Amino acid sequence: MTDRLEINSISANMADSPVTGVPPLPPRYRFRDLILGEYASQDEDRVQVEFYVNENTFKERLQIYFIKNQRSSLRIRLFNLVIKLLSCVLYVTRACLDVDPSKAKCHDCTITPNYTWMEINWAPLVWVNRSSPITRPIWGIQVVVAIISFLETILITYLSYKGSLVQSVFNIRFLLEMINTVPFIITIFWAPLRNLFVPVFLNCWLAKSALTNMLNDLNRAMQRSQSALAQQVIILIATLLCLVFTSICGIQHFERAGKNINMFDSFWFVIVTFSTVGYGDITPELWVSKAMVIIMICVALIILPIQFEQMAFLWMERTKQGGSYSRQRAESENHVVVCATQLQTDVIMDFLNEFYAHPKLQDYFVVLLAPSELDNNLRRILSVPLWAQRVMYIQGSALKDQDLVRAKVDDAEGCFILASRNEANPAAVQASVRHSLCPVSPDFSHTLSLTVPQERCAGRRLEDEHTILRAWAVKDFAPNCPLYVQILKPENKFHVKFAEHVVCEDEFKFALLANNCLCPAMSTFITLLLHTSRGQEGQESSEEWQRIYGRCSGNEVYHIRLADSKFFGEYEGKSFTYASFHAHKKYGVALVAIGKDEVTGIKLNPGPKHIMRKGDMCFYMAITKEENSAFILAKKQHEKEKSKFSTQPRSTRTHSIIAGAGTVALELQRSRPSNASNHALLSPPHNSDKRPSIADVMETFEPEYVPIPLDEPSEDEADQHDGRGDVAVLDYVQDYPPVQPYIGYTSMVCHLMKEKVPFCCLQLNNPCQHNNFEYAHHYKWPNKSIIVAAEYATPGLYNFIVPLRSQCRPKRELNPVVFLLENLPDERFLEAICCFPMVYYMVGSINNLDDLLRAGIIHANNVVVVDKESSKAAAEDYMADSGTIVNVQTMFRLFPSTSIITELTNPANMRFMQFRAKDFQALNVAKLEKKEKEKGSNLAYMFRLPFAAGRVFSASMLDTLLYQSFVKEYMITLVRLLLGLGHTPGSGHLRSMRVTESDLWIRTYGRLYQKQCSSSCEIPIGIYRTERKPLVGMEATVRPFQRRKTQRRRKDYFDEETRSQNSEREQLRELVKSRVKDLGLPEEHYGNHLDDDLHNRRSSLSYVLINPSDDTRLELDDVIYLLRPDASVPCASTPTDPDEISLQEDGSIRPAPRNRSPENRKPQSNTEETSVKIEEETQV
Repeated sequence: MTDRLEINSISANMADSPVTGVPPLPPRYRFRDLILGEYASQDEDRVQVEFYVNENTFKERLQIYFIKNQRSSLRIRLFNLVIKLLSCVLYVTRACLDVDPSKAKCHDCTITPNYTWMEINWAPLVWVNRSSPITRPIWGIQVVVAIISFLETILITYLSYKGSLVQSVFNIRFLLEMINTVPFIITIFWAPLRNLFVPVFLNCWLAKSALTNMLNDLNRAMQRSQSALAQQVIILIATLLCLVFTSICGIQHFERAGKNINMFDSFWFVIVTFSTVGYGDITPELWVSKAMVIIMICVALIILPIQFEQMAFLWMERTKQGGSYSRQRAESENHVVVCATQLQTDVIMDFLNEFYAHPKLQDYFVVLLAPSELDNNLRRILSVPLWAQRVMYIQGSALKDQDLVRAKVDDAEGCFILASRNEANPAAVQASVRHSLCPVSPDFSHTLSLTVPQERCAGRRLEDEHTILRAWAVKDFAPNCPLYVQILKPENKFHVKFAEHVVCEDEFKFALLANNCLCPAMSTFITLLLHTSRGQEGQESSEEWQRIYGRCSGNEVYHIRLADSKFFGEYEGKSFTYASFHAHKKYGVALVAIGKDEVTGIKLNPGPKHIMRKGDMCFYMAITKEENSAFILAKKQHEKEKSKFSTQPRSTRTHSIIAGAGTVALELQRSRPSNASNHALLSPPHNSDKRPSIADVMETFEPEYVPIPLDEPSEDEADQHDGRGDVAVLDYVQDYPPVQPYIGYTSMVCHLMKEKVPFCCLQLNNPCQHNNFEYAHHYKWPNKSIIVAAEYATPGLYNFIVPLRSQCRPKRELNPVVFLLENLPDERFLEAICCFPMVYYMVGSINNLDDLLRAGIIHANNVVVVDKESSKAAAEDYMADSGTIVNVQTMFRLFPSTSIITELTNPANMRFMQFRAKDFQALNVAKLEKKEKEKGSNLAYMFRLPFAAGRVFSASMLDTLLYQSFVKEYMITLVRLLLGLGHTPGSGHLRSMRVTESDLWIRTYGRLYQKQCSSSCEIPIGIYRTERKPLVGMEATVRPFQRRKTQRRRKDYFDEETRSQNSEREQLRELVKSRVKDLGLPEEHYGNHLDDDLHNRRSSLSYVLINPSDDTRLELDDVIYLLRPDASVPCASTPTDPDEISLQEDGSIRPAPRNRSPENRKPQSNTEETSVKIEEETQV
């Protein structure tokens, strides 16, 4: 029963489906399938289908071979071209051999009297002489050529027949073929016509047609885009040759009945006639020849203008679209490709100047690839011979393989993909207009935060999308071509992670602005370090600060392997600190980093633990690299220096003696024997007038020579404000932030809160259940705050917080950060910043005085004004910074004591920062800037006072970082380490120190270098100097005038301007005081110090000195840029107070123990204290 049910179920399954009629699958294992196969029953219904049967016919095969197939048709057309040219050569040969027209007659015919019409002997025109033994072989070859041409013409006509016989027959090409081939074929069968004249020279036009078709087939067969202009030039030359050749042969033949001129005389006449010279020595006599000349001139006047018009049109299009970089040049020369959406003049010129500043790149060729046309200004610049021989423009898209082939990207040494940061978006323009008409108010701020920022950032997001697609397209087309990509927004960086070098603008920009708050003018330092310069800027200036500032700006970062270096080769086996100090002392170069190679394992100041090895890659700052430096022994220069020293004034010589005292003490220390085992202490007399000199730098790291600081309190024991109004122990931890702001972010260890701050407490002026603070002064922060004014919160702002909360910064030095945003931030941004201590935000604008006062601008240490995205929607590029400049100028006038750091779109607008119409110092700088531009300097704006002081920055200044990475592959990594965007285990970090009155005994930068290396193992890399000078007014600038009336008038004008400024400052003071009073803020913080602050600002100038010479004198309030080693590297800590030292028997000095009260005594570490040998020096 069970078996019967199974059989019934199987038969039911085998039945066709009642819905579709498709039978179900058979059982898997059956006996018949094992015998016949699984698909044996299905093969009976299968039908084999053959495809493309239409190509199996004889006609279709002929069409494929003669017409459709590119390579075979190219061979056919080339053979046809050779046949036509051969027929023309045979005709010329026959014409040159037929010298006697009187013998021309019908073949084997009797001579009959010649009948003339209009006194012309027609027999030489109708008949030619082919009866001689020399011309008979020519006739035979002509017959063979005619037969081949005739058969080919018939075959091509048959294959290209499209249903209209009249259209195929009445064709100029077909008629010419019949005229030049049929008569020769007839002469085979009828001998009397063998001497008949056939105009075979007309085959030149058929040869021109074959050449045109061959060029088209050649482009298809080679799959390459031949230049249309070059093809048109070839066709034009072929047309001219055909006209000339037809005229020569026609006139020579028609003159057989007259003068019987030869081929050369006919050629002479045609050339003279077509060139409109007309000597008149050879002229046609017969009216037929004259008619021939007239016809050919008319034909030339009709055909040639058309050809020239086409060529002119193609030339204009080529100038717009650019040409193609030839394969031969790509294989024999080096070139790079620059891709961008829009080629802006400033960006391209910065790239060319920086790229060709390197000596190795002088022979490189630059190919510009962009979909937009060149503007007139850039086209004019690129037409200069300096760039015309090295730069080529191609209009095309990087997403089209055809355009990439034109640029020969697969053979390029590198491809730069630049982003157009100033590209205006239509939606952004409309949003900017709506936002300007509708000011922000609390009622609809939520709506604006959802719409306006998205529209305004659409331009940058869209540009990044274009950049990403270009990078993908280039990598797909040329996988071996190195990519140098510029990205605007950090959240898009991970899409181009495969590129060899990537620079994210927002990432570097915000990190640099943050470091500008920690180390003043660090933006200027990095900008000057990234630009290629010889240090010759400003050397002709009369101002001393401009000369030394320009000379130090020539310092750049170079690299060399220790085994190949003369600078550092002698320090093999010595510590890094020792090598850095002695290299700077001996050669004037600053060793700042070490690495395994040019890219990996780079460490900033690894400290004395690192011992120099042969394979180490040394990174140093110098005016030029070691390979381009000459070494002159000091002994050879001794006499010259002695003569120079004897000519110096007495005061100068005294200063030189004082500056050299430290070196003398150092040499005495080296020559004095030491005894480290003697620990007897002798207290020096307190009334001694001697001070300790600087300790020597140890050659190698010795743990027993590392004392512990005696008087520095532990950070964990220090009582600080918690940033919310209460005095408590800092509840911070050092860890990685728990929230990543965007994909691809490199996490850094920072100071974090143990518990996340509620979102309600992040808003500065919003009282909540946790606190009731409304203004910044209510929080009672221990340190001054940093205000960041931005349009909206972007993920890039996260890179502003990280350097300010880095683990390298002490807890007691953390500055509160207040984001003054025009639009409410989203929850993702709040989630990212809520783990950081003392980070707040508030909705407001810098053009609102109340918002600035609520944000605490009176107590702010720095105000950072970020460039607005909506400003890029301006119709004129240079007007994009107009709103920012005016608002910053207003802030400066209202709060002159606040340090304002401004980001601008165009660096040229920095001359308007803190603008004064009668600022004679600024006018002198403007004149110097013009001189530097005339000299072709890349840093003509470097002498502008706001830039030199680090108060202005433009993101375009970072473009050179990407350009320099083509030669210096380590620059991006090095700058990231310097700005705190990355970290290598054992690498140091950037910090700064201010020179106080107690530090002036060091006197020179070289002695400071030694002091920092011997005490804290820090490497100085530069100085930020502020010089106090009197106001540059009329008294300082007015030259002796011949007329006292003019001098008196100028002085009266200056006095009147001073009174006007004093009255204006009084009005501004009253305005701010009234708003402070209305808001309920304490008025004592905004008092009478404004005049002093404004006076100090205008009577001082600040600038940066990169790696100055060791004899540079230190001045009060100098800020020293230092590279501090990692916290895990123990370094010496040398006391400088005479009361804190004790003299030992061996002459060395060690710190004296302090008598501390029990309540002030702190627990000491178990680490053994060791001495640092310090030599006494005698005051000069």
